[in-house]
Amino acid sequence: MDLEKRRRELEARREELRDRVARVATHTQHREEPLPPDFAEQAVELENQGVLVAIDSELNAELRSIEVALRRIDADEYLYCESCGEEIGEPRLNALPSVALCIECAQKRDRRM
Repeated sequence: MDLEKRRRELEARREELRDRVARVATHTQHREEPLPPDFAEQAVELENQGVLVAIDSELNAELRSIEVALRRIDADEYLYCESCGEEIGEPRLNALPSVALCIECAQKRDRRM
């Protein structure tokens, strides 16, 4: 696996996510105008706000996983499961570039949740 290429891909995705987080933040923070007087419009606007908050949470979670993946590349740990130490496998890393667990450890974790 070409780890430098993977690093560039992860860095590009990180920048894309940072831009998206900034755009979402402009819509969710510093609301200056009051809610519309119509109750139905208020409900729609509050629902949209909830969706934006959920999107922001997902974007930030992915950003954190990318940061971890980049640190793992720097530490020569990227190819190995952070739980059991076995190789994660190139097909899994290609599908989920910021994953830190092999499929077996990920399944064990999911069963516990």
